[in-house]
This record gives sequence, structure tokens and C-alpha cells, in this order.
Amino acid sequence: MRDATDAHQADAPKIAVLIPCHNEESTVGKVVADFRAALPDAEIVVCDNASTDATATRAAAAGARVVSQPLRGKGNAVWRLFADVDADLYVLVDGDDTYEAADAPALVARCLSGRFDMVNGARVPVDPGTSRFGHDLGNVALTRMVVAAFGHQFDDMLSGYRVFTRRFVKSFPALSQGFEIETELTVHALELRMPVSEVRTPYRLRPAGSLSKLRTYSDGLRILRTIFVLLKEERPFQFFGVLAVCFALLSVGLALPVLVEFAETGLVPRLPTAVLASALMIVAVLNFVCGLILDTVTRGRRELKLLRYLEAGAPRQR
Repeated sequence: MRDATDAHQADAPKIAVLIPCHNEESTVGKVVADFRAALPDAEIVVCDNASTDATATRAAAAGARVVSQPLRGKGNAVWRLFADVDADLYVLVDGDDTYEAADAPALVARCLSGRFDMVNGARVPVDPGTSRFGHDLGNVALTRMVVAAFGHQFDDMLSGYRVFTRRFVKSFPALSQGFEIETELTVHALELRMPVSEVRTPYRLRPAGSLSKLRTYSDGLRILRTIFVLLKEERPFQFFGVLAVCFALLSVGLALPVLVEFAETGLVPRLPTAVLASALMIVAVLNFVCGLILDTVTRGRRELKLLRYLEAGAPRQR
């Protein structure tokens, strides 16, 4: 019986719960304890992200392994966790006690049973006042932008509760520094055409004494900027192609009256307009050529990420 139990444990996937935290001393202990109860065999790792309170001490006291990331920003903390922790499955969750730890086994089971590389926990507010109009509007708008650019997979792109396979984590470059990391995670999955899923999970208010680090407008603008940067880098032909068309149409609009007047009189009295139209058409051609060249470069980068993704095997089944 003991040999069978040992063999079962050896075949089971190794699970790590990753908790990036900045000044979460009032909640991190409970979050660690809740996930310890929900996933008793998992390793709990807290990244102390330049906290100025007792976050690291309370996380360690609750039984978590604590790593430090002095560079402030959730993206930096996630990068450190992904780099330092070795596992078959990774559960990423915020340390503010707003997500339901009891749902973690269901997310893990969904990941394993469906052979998904990412399972996203779509937030369902359960407490009055959990939803804020500005946050909800921004989430919907940004999610729809990503859907339009990269394809539809998720309803809640900015959720902080997700499960990943090892091959997702080890092929993810983690370039973002702040809260735009969720956007980068989503686009990474869509770009490599990974099998992904979404599970609805309760989302509650922060406990008393816990303050949100998300700044609605500044972080929203950073996320919007990240979407445009990712669009430029991952869809360069479409990005620069749209610019080329815009410049070309503007050039034609300025040139037509000049051409008509030249056809009628044989003169070009509006020489500055003609020069501007020519310059705009040159810019349009340059954008088109840049899009073609960068599309080839992007294809090569995508192939390298796919090869890195394929190097890691699928997670072991229980």
C-alpha cells in the first residue's frame, strides 16, 4: 500500500501557488493559510515586492516560502516568481484576499482535465460595492480591444487569479513591470494559440485595512499603452499597414486638387501642397515596407517561443 501511495505521489503534478505582494501584511497570512488548506500538497511562494510593512514576516510565519523583488511593480514580482519557482502547475493569485482559495482545486482540475495551458478565473462580484464603475468600464473596453486585435478567448482579461502549465510559464518573457502583466499573459496565450479556458470565480471586497494598489486612470493608461505596444510587436503588418493606408489616403486627398489643376492649366501653383502629398506617400510606402520586414522578424520570434514552449512536456496527470 505504501509503495502504491508513493508511486501515486510521484506521478502527481507538482503545484506551486504564487502570491505577489506589496504591503499586504493584513491579508497575506490568511491567503497563505487558505491556499494551504485548499491545496495541501502545493508549495506556497510569496514574492515580497518592495514592501515597507511586515508582509514578508507574516507570510513566512504562515508557512510560505518568501522571495524578494526590490523592483516595485506586479510585473516585476511575477517575473521573479516565474524565474525562481519550478513546478508542473502554477496558481497565480493576488495577496489581497479577494479571490476564493476554495476554487483553486477546481481551476487545477480544469487545467489538467482539459489539457489547458492557462485557466483564467473570471471574477464574479459577490459583495455590494465590489464592482467599481471605472474599473469595470476599463476592463470591458480593454478586453474588447484585445479581442478585436488577437481573437476572443476571455471575458475578464485583467483577472489576477489564474492557473498555468510549466510550458506556459517557461516560454513567457514577462516584459511588463506593473499591472499590465495580465494583458501580456493573455496575449502570450493567444499569440501561441495555446489551449485556454475560463472559469467563473467569486470576487469579494478587500478586508478592512487593506488598500488597493491599482490606480484607475494611470494604470489604465499603462495597460492601454501595453496593448498598442503588443499590437505593434505581435501584429506589425496590420499595425503599420493601417498607418500606411492612412498616410496614403491623406496624400491622395491633398494631391487630387493639385493634379486636377495641373491637368487643366499645366501649372502647379500650389507647390508646397504637392511636396507635402509626395512626402506623405513616401511615408506610407515606408510604413508598408516596415510592416513587411517586421512581420518576418515577428514570425521568427514566435517560432522561437513555440520551440521553447514545446520543450516542456504537458503536466503529469494524477
